[in-house]
Amino acid sequence: MPDRPVDVLVIPDGAAQPPRAGVQTALEAAATPVLDELAAQGAVVRVASTPTGLPAGSETGIAALLGAAPRQVVGRGWVDAAAYGVEVPEGLTPWRADLVYRSGRRASIRQAREVCSHLGAGAHAVAGHRLLLVDRDRPTDRQLMGLHVRVWPGGAPALGPLLVPTTLICARSAAAGCGRLLGARVVVPAGATGDVDTDLRGKAAAALAALADGDGDDGGGGGGGERIVVHFGAPDEAAHRHEAGSVISALERMDAELLAPLRDAIHAAGGRLAVCPDHGTDPVTGLHDGAPVPAVLWGAGVVPRGPRKLSERAAAGAPVLAAEDLLPVAAGAA
Repeated sequence: MPDRPVDVLVIPDGAAQPPRAGVQTALEAAATPVLDELAAQGAVVRVASTPTGLPAGSETGIAALLGAAPRQVVGRGWVDAAAYGVEVPEGLTPWRADLVYRSGRRASIRQAREVCSHLGAGAHAVAGHRLLLVDRDRPTDRQLMGLHVRVWPGGAPALGPLLVPTTLICARSAAAGCGRLLGARVVVPAGATGDVDTDLRGKAAAALAALADGDGDDGGGGGGGERIVVHFGAPDEAAHRHEAGSVISALERMDAELLAPLRDAIHAAGGRLAVCPDHGTDPVTGLHDGAPVPAVLWGAGVVPRGPRKLSERAAAGAPVLAAEDLLPVAAGAA
């Protein structure tokens, strides 16, 4: 184990939801005994993971939780290019685009590849319905092969460096792109898909290995560094598909397969654990929500306070922290 405690942050992407009368949110409905224990023994707060004036999304919220809150809109194309290793020639810009049916249903990776073959050089099918279009100017939205190509707005790349040496465990996704742009050590375990079928036990094993290796490494070597972040994309993906039940199932898997082993190892190491979504995602509309999200801090030096349950309604009266203050508060809460 490291000489000094390592902070561990788990980001269940899009796990917060706007409360509706008579309807439980996923955090309220899920059976999560480990998360409940963390809330009962730790500090439950709210976190402004989406800075004022910026759109809610992983490119914003993950960067903020890593300690580099954006001051301007982050271009998702830059994030995806870093995530998937797409080279961007000087003078050109990577543009994220979604390939969808008129109804909004997402196309498949096979369809994305076929569309890219028609679009020609500079068009990349990176994952599922996601396209990356490398061009000088923003490509126009278009219809092709019965599908709609919807291009995201532009923006700046996420900028670092991070003040705390960080190891980020995730799938090849926005999390990986943010981490690489910000200078984190990015680990993509085998079986990490970024969706509901991801191998959470593999992510837990990678986090435990980083925790055991943590030695203040600066992110470029083999050590776990001073902060370990585990990103879990399934809640967001399920909510975008309007699959409310799948969001609940994803949170229950996170509790059993990821949080349980992390809690035990962090307790033994005298470390600190935080669980915080990067933003909300409404499974009714499928859209992101930028309201402050509920979060829990647990472990060495954390004084228990707030509700004994981590949910949107339970935490409604809790104080709101800036994203970069989440783990420093845990460290100095005694």
